[in-house]
Formats: sequence, structure tokens, C-alpha cells
Amino acid sequence: MNILDEQIPESQRQLLRSWRVPIRQIGHDTGQKGLKDYQIIPFLLQRRRATFFTLDFDFYRRDLCHARYCLVCMGIKKEEAAMYVRRLLHHPEFDTVTKRMGKVIRVSSTGLAMWRLHVEQEAYFDWAD
Repeated sequence: MNILDEQIPESQRQLLRSWRVPIRQIGHDTGQKGLKDYQIIPFLLQRRRATFFTLDFDFYRRDLCHARYCLVCMGIKKEEAAMYVRRLLHHPEFDTVTKRMGKVIRVSSTGLAMWRLHVEQEAYFDWAD
């Protein structure tokens, strides 16, 4: 299940849906509006294999890696969120739920950085063309 943080604009959620990207958004399709940062991890643990997309870099921490979810922290303009969500979901390193589980990923226009469960070194990837 792909989940957008509630700070991602409605226009971006609608754009993803128009591209047929299966997505839910906190406060709209799932979870309650106003969910606090400390409530996100327990919320994800109650879901089945969730990938959570946020603009909040407080989640880009190695200690948040967990086998039951993926965190994606996007360092981009919020008006570009849909494009980067789709781009990540099509990247060969992250194009399946199984490949994403246990990872905390940082997305930027220049590429991707990632922490993996049980790995102490950060990994870096270029955008696939």
C-alpha cells in the first residue's frame, strides 16, 4: 500500500490517481486527519507492507528501518511530489514492494540515498533513465 503524508497537496494525489498509481493519503483515504509524526510508525506497523511518502526529513533515519514498511523522504517541491513518487516506484531498485520493504529512502532531484535494515552504510543511486 502506497501512502501519502497529508502535507502533500490534493492536486498531487489526484495526479497520481490519474496515472493509475495506487495511493492513499492520510486524512483522506486512510488514517485520521492531523496524525502526528510520532503516530506515523505505529500507524504503518498496523498496515500491510506500506510505503509512506513524506516531505518531512525527520523520518530519514537509519533507526527507523523496519521489515514491515518503507519510508520515503522527498526533498523536492511539494508541487513535484507526484512525479517523484511515480519515478521512485518505477526505479529498478525500488519497483516492487518487496524491494522497498526495510528501507528508508531519501529522494532528491539529483538521486536517491537509502538506509537498509541491518546495514550500517548508506547507499546511493542515480535516477534510472
